[in-house]
Amino acid sequence: MKESQISVDFIEKEDAFTLKDAAGKYLYYWPLFLGVVLLSVVLGFLYMRYAPITYESVAKIKIIDDEKETNIASEALAKLEGSSTINLENEIEVLKSYRILSQVVRDLRLDIDYYQVGNVKTSQIWNPPFVLTKPIIEDSIRHSTTYSATIGEKQLTIANSEGREAIFSYDTNETAAAGFPFEVSLAEDIDIKNYLGLNYKIILQPIKEAVMQLNKSLHIRSANENSEILYLSIKGTSVDRSESILNSLIAKFDEDGILDRQLVSKRTLEVIDRRFAFLAGELDSIEIGKEDFKRTNSLSYIESDADNTLQRKSDTEDEVFKLENQISLSKILKETVINQVDYSLFPADIGLENSSLNGLVNNYNTLALEREKLLPNVGVNHPTLRALSEQLERGKVNIIKSVNVYQAQLRSSLRRLNQEKSIASAQFSGIPEKEKMLRAIERQQRIKENLYLLLLEKREEAAINLAATSPSIKVVDYALTSNERLSPNSIVVYPVAVMLGLLAPFLLLFVRFSLDTKVRERADISKLGPEVPIAAEIPRLKKGKRVFSGTTDRSVLAESFRILTTNVNYLMPENKADDAKVIYVTSSIKGEGKTMVALNLSLAYASLKKNVLLIGADFRNPQLHQYLHKKKPVKGLADYLTHRTLDWREFVQPGIGDNGYHKVCFSRTIPPNATELLSGKGFKKFIEQARKEFDYIILDTAPTVLVTDTFLISEQADMTLFLLRSGHTEKRLLEFTKELKKNNRLKNMAFVLNGVGQGKSRSYNYGYGYGYGSNEHTF
Repeated sequence: MKESQISVDFIEKEDAFTLKDAAGKYLYYWPLFLGVVLLSVVLGFLYMRYAPITYESVAKIKIIDDEKETNIASEALAKLEGSSTINLENEIEVLKSYRILSQVVRDLRLDIDYYQVGNVKTSQIWNPPFVLTKPIIEDSIRHSTTYSATIGEKQLTIANSEGREAIFSYDTNETAAAGFPFEVSLAEDIDIKNYLGLNYKIILQPIKEAVMQLNKSLHIRSANENSEILYLSIKGTSVDRSESILNSLIAKFDEDGILDRQLVSKRTLEVIDRRFAFLAGELDSIEIGKEDFKRTNSLSYIESDADNTLQRKSDTEDEVFKLENQISLSKILKETVINQVDYSLFPADIGLENSSLNGLVNNYNTLALEREKLLPNVGVNHPTLRALSEQLERGKVNIIKSVNVYQAQLRSSLRRLNQEKSIASAQFSGIPEKEKMLRAIERQQRIKENLYLLLLEKREEAAINLAATSPSIKVVDYALTSNERLSPNSIVVYPVAVMLGLLAPFLLLFVRFSLDTKVRERADISKLGPEVPIAAEIPRLKKGKRVFSGTTDRSVLAESFRILTTNVNYLMPENKADDAKVIYVTSSIKGEGKTMVALNLSLAYASLKKNVLLIGADFRNPQLHQYLHKKKPVKGLADYLTHRTLDWREFVQPGIGDNGYHKVCFSRTIPPNATELLSGKGFKKFIEQARKEFDYIILDTAPTVLVTDTFLISEQADMTLFLLRSGHTEKRLLEFTKELKKNNRLKNMAFVLNGVGQGKSRSYNYGYGYGYGSNEHTF
């Protein structure tokens, strides 16, 4: 049959590595797990009994928004969105700031820790019967220092870590000791007799270190995303200490917020006072500038000045229009007088506002009427008519002269009015610019006045805020401590103890299994050398039971070799089905049990009434004679190969017991030329002759890593059983066997795992022992 990568166990495929297999390795050590778990539970009980009890103290505060002027629209939008205008993260950082926490540390003297020392348990206390005080403000301590204190009947003894002691008597007022950085005083209202014989431990640490420890132990969180309430919590063994710390922190934070707002009010008043002086000067300067501007531009009230200028301009324009009309009318009258030749009447009352000129015209018209009345009754040369004509001529001349004089007066008045008109127009056109300049001055004046009034209002508000500053927080709950202790918690301690009790041996075994370089079980072979099938697993046997007993043997040993014979027949090449089968039993190194396996395999075949020849082919370290209780030297294969002319049957000995099917050929003593003997033709001749009389020929050959003997005779084998011993064979040697398989240096290889179990009968009984005397001869 062709070589296969499957491993045969009752002619079935090897099961993959399962969780059950992994768990089985660990479950074998259940006493270890049980013992460690019990030990962990006991340690957990002791921890519950003697560990310091820790409680959690919690306080709640609400941050008050101190913003006085809020945007109504944004505030309404924030309310609709359900968000707060206060940044709680900023407030948390202020609460945990070094500045605030250092004030708490100094106020409560947290740089000095007091512990009461018991026989087993040491507990932190808050109100000791004595108090240590540092005499200087600056932190002179650079490193944490531990002191021990003992209360006696008449004195208090304090010793440092170097053993130096300072004694403080209750009857004296001495509170300091040379070399000690503190002063000691008894607490008020205590009876020292209640504390006699008690021992205390005192730890002095730098302020900075105490602040850092407080910062680490302090936890602050918000109630929820939209809440303005903060939860302050701290864990400690002293309830009074934890509550005092939280309450002091709340007071310091509130005081800090009040001082900040008072400082803002003070700074606001200072700034406003400085601005008052500056604004007063600016207002005076603006008032003077406005006065000068009005005086220079002859302004009183810009609107009334503009109305007056406009009225004057309008009146001037009316006067100019009248004068121009009078000039036109006088011009008409003059032209009429000049162009008249028949002493006709002149137009009267044409609109001239000169009464003398109108009188001359009226006189002229009177004489002209008289002449017209006289002319029809007298001749042209009548003296009266001629006298009237002369008077009319003189009247014309007077009218013309009067018109000329009147026109000259009108033109002079017109020039004067035009000048006044230009002046009024110029003044009116300059009014917008003056108004603009005046309005700019008045605008600056109003700005400064409004700013002055605003600052005056803010000054009053700042003065009120300074006088009555509201708190920055509202205390929802002062520090409260639950009666339920936080740790040690039995609900946590005991399960953790059990888990650690399981985890510790598990990790120990895991490391042991991980660092194990030996082949232990079938899965190791399947993982590292899957190319080679596994023929069988041989259990580890007790001393004294190492040989197959016969057909009636029902031990695990017998069953394992019966399985091996079955699997060998299954793996044997098909073309060798009817011929004698030559089976090599070899290994990588010595001590893997190949001789024992070869012997018991031959006995297993002999029990099936098969003629079997067992040959000791390991010339380097022959061990076969020990199993058959033969003393060396015994004639064997080496003798035949040296004297090939002899009959090979002379070197074949009877096997174990009275089994006629079992024969043995020993190797004899160690020959000096083993390689030469095995590489010659004699060995091949011996095998060929033995094939004719035996059904199975089993050879115990030399280890393959140490010598080359097995490779020299590998051509004569039909099958090679390669022994691996559990707990003995290195895993790295499987790489060597893989190379042998790959290069076909050993024919039809199959692994046999020897020594399986190493006392772990749980992994072997199920495979071979169930119903077959599993309790016999196994570990």
